[in-house]
Amino acid sequence: MSSTDDGAATSVDVPDQDASEGSKKHLPLWQETLLLLTIAIVLAVVIKAFFVQAFYIPSESMEPGLVKNDRILVEKMSYWFGDVERGDIIVFDDPGNWLTEAESTHPSNPISRGLEFVGLYPAGGHLVKRVIGVGGDRVRCCDKFGRITVNGVPLVEPYLDRNDAPSDTRFNVKVPAGHLWVMGDNRNDSADSRSHLGSPGGGFVPDSDVVGKVFTVVWPLSNATWLSRPATFDNPALDKASALGTTTAPYALGFAAAPSLLALWRRRRYRATGTD
Repeated sequence: MSSTDDGAATSVDVPDQDASEGSKKHLPLWQETLLLLTIAIVLAVVIKAFFVQAFYIPSESMEPGLVKNDRILVEKMSYWFGDVERGDIIVFDDPGNWLTEAESTHPSNPISRGLEFVGLYPAGGHLVKRVIGVGGDRVRCCDKFGRITVNGVPLVEPYLDRNDAPSDTRFNVKVPAGHLWVMGDNRNDSADSRSHLGSPGGGFVPDSDVVGKVFTVVWPLSNATWLSRPATFDNPALDKASALGTTTAPYALGFAAAPSLLALWRRRRYRATGTD
C-alpha cells in the first residue's frame, strides 16, 4: 500500500514468492543427463591428457611384480618438473617396432575404444619397463658376480625372481643424453633395450617418448599395490660416478695433459731464443 500526492491510497501488487520460484524453467531430464555426461567426458579427457591414465600389462615381461593383464595407473605429471629417474617403472610409446602384434592391439569393441579414448578403459599400444640407466650413464653386464653395473656401481635388484640372472645378454653401453636404457623385470622374457642393440636407435628410448610413471596397480584387487623406486637406486655413488664420467673427466684429462704441453712449449721457446 502507498499514497499519492492527493492523499488517495493506491495498492501495489507483490508477486507471490512461491509463484516466482515455480515460474523458473528447469531443463528436461534428458538434457540434464546429456549435459552431465558431456561434463564427465570432458573432465575424463582432461585428466587423461594431463594427469592420470589407465593402462594394462600386455605380457609377462614385468613379472613377478607386475602380472599380465594387471590394470595400472600412470602419473603423467611425474616429470613436469624433474627428470626420469633410475628405477622408475615407466610407460612409453613404441620407439621403433618393439611391440609384438599381440601387444600393439587395441580393443575392437566400439564402446571399449570410446572408453579408452577418454581414459576410462586401460590403453594398449605402449610398453612398460623399468629404467636402469639415464642419459650419460655407463650400463654394463656384468661384473664378476653377475650383477648389472651403472657407472661402475653394481645393482642389487630385489624385484627380480630369485632364480633369474640379471641378464644372460652381455652388453656395455653409454646412454646418450636425452635417452634411457630400460629393462623388464622378467629378464628371461623381456624384449627390452638389450633386444634392440643392433636396431635403429640402439635400444635407447628417447625421454620424449615417456608417457609417465607407473605408481599403482588397481586391478585385480588381489594385486593392488603402490609402487616406489627400489632402494638400490638411491645409492648416491650412482650420481657421483655419473658426474665423474660426464663432468669432471674433461678437467682430469686437462690436468693430465698439462705437463706434456708445458714441456712442448718450453722446447719450442728454447729453439726460438736459445734460452730456457
